[in-house]
Amino acid sequence: MENKKNIVILFGGASSEYEVSLQSAYAVICSMDRQKYNPVTVGITREGKWYYFTGETDRIKNDTWCNETDCAPAVLSPDRTYHHLIVIRGLSVCETIPVDAVFPVLHGRNGEDGTVQGIAELAGIPLVGCGTLSSALCMDKDRAHRLAGLSGVRVPRAMVLTDNTAMNKACAFARTIGFPVFVKPVKAGSSFGVTKVVEMEQLAPAIAHAFDYDNRVILEEAIDGFEVGCAVCGRGQLIVGAVDEIALYKTKNGNGFFDYTEKYTLKTAAIYVPARIPAEKAQEIQETAKRIYRALDCDGFARVDMFLTPEGEVVFNEVNTIPGFTEHSRYPGMMRAAGYGFAELVDRIISQALEDGGR
Repeated sequence: MENKKNIVILFGGASSEYEVSLQSAYAVICSMDRQKYNPVTVGITREGKWYYFTGETDRIKNDTWCNETDCAPAVLSPDRTYHHLIVIRGLSVCETIPVDAVFPVLHGRNGEDGTVQGIAELAGIPLVGCGTLSSALCMDKDRAHRLAGLSGVRVPRAMVLTDNTAMNKACAFARTIGFPVFVKPVKAGSSFGVTKVVEMEQLAPAIAHAFDYDNRVILEEAIDGFEVGCAVCGRGQLIVGAVDEIALYKTKNGNGFFDYTEKYTLKTAAIYVPARIPAEKAQEIQETAKRIYRALDCDGFARVDMFLTPEGEVVFNEVNTIPGFTEHSRYPGMMRAAGYGFAELVDRIISQALEDGGR
């Protein structure tokens, strides 16, 4: 019991992906080896309030965790010599809990973008997953594409808007690359704010919609082919999962894409793992994923998403530094197909962080 490590699991978050985080955190907590780890659960509300949560784990999954009985305000100490969670029990009463590592099971902004990672790194507490720099870079689609391109990987043609008044430039870019065009917030996840634009009349509303999620918007060419993904784990010596494939079935209007609804319902889509591609092409995708992972300074674990064109060319899409982490999510599925069970995967990424120590 004395050798068990206290792992702070951060869940929820001031993000549009709050609900997804609850499901991922629930799965991680339930799969942790209780002989080795003691989960210290800290919930973050949509408004950004931090609470130490001591209730039943099912309350996280059902989003009933935030209540007066099970919660107390909490904060991580930023002092590099004092690795503790400070729990406020009253005006003059505080409880302190030693912290051995922080595992952010958060998605999207204020959780996957380097902000939370910076708190752990400032405090010198071992961090599970990607650090501040890689998290920030991967959340920024523009900068991620630029670095991936410099590493020799093809990236989609794109342009960035900093305000929604530059419609002349946006229209000219769309005419140059041709429709369809994807309009996306530069920093957002789970396809929030993303629109597939198939004609000029849809462009302005799509740009306005994307600006609801970020102060920069990227216009990106649509890549012929289909999406493939690769799970990567580690730091120096990397392991990779089996490549998966996203198959989109044709809809009546033919304008669908793998948006938020499809990611979590698969109404008109299917995920194949391993992907239905030749072994040599799968190996090329895995090697490309490792190259991108290293170029963006990733660490711990991440999912690298790419496109495979009809001509067999691999094109970079994005990196998810904290991908969905339920039993049925893509990242665990790819690792399972490579021989790594869910509980084993959780243990591997936590133990790796503990071995590496605070950055």
